[in-house]
Formats: sequence, structure tokens, C-alpha cells
Amino acid sequence: MENIKTELKEIITETMIPESTDFIKELETLVENKTVKKDDLDSLSDMKSFIEELETILNAIEKDLISDDEAQEIFDKIEYMIKEHSVKEEE
Repeated sequence: MENIKTELKEIITETMIPESTDFIKELETLVENKTVKKDDLDSLSDMKSFIEELETILNAIEKDLISDDEAQEIFDKIEYMIKEHSVKEEE
């Protein structure tokens, strides 16, 4: 099995950041088209903060500042988020 830090780095760089960036682009299009709602603006701010958090995690992995246990905990949370998002999309 791969090292959990490698798995965490992969899920962040290959899934979380690209999907979050795509959503930010959608929200920015609403802003440009002046069809944005307050909830959309809040989501835009939240998503930008979320990407910053993901980048902080990547930086911590690169500098070996998190333990395997911490990496596993973050990985599990991300997997749960992905699973929850998938369930909502199916509804």
C-alpha cells in the first residue's frame, strides 16, 4: 500500500483542487454575468479559503510537518466529503 501522505497529496492535487477550482470558475462567471446571489458570494469566499487550506496541507506534506496519523485523518475526511458530495449529486 502506498504511503498515506502520498495518497493524501494525490487526492488533493488530482481531485480536490481541480474540482474546487472548477466550482470557483462557475461562481466567478455568475459574478461576471451579474446573476450572483449572496449564497454564491459566500460559497466563492469559502471555496477560496478551502483551496488555501488544501495548499497548506500540501506544503506541510512537502516539509514533512504532519504525521502519518494526521495525514490519515485528513485523508479520511476528504474521502467522506467526496462520498457525501456523490450522494447529493445522485439525488
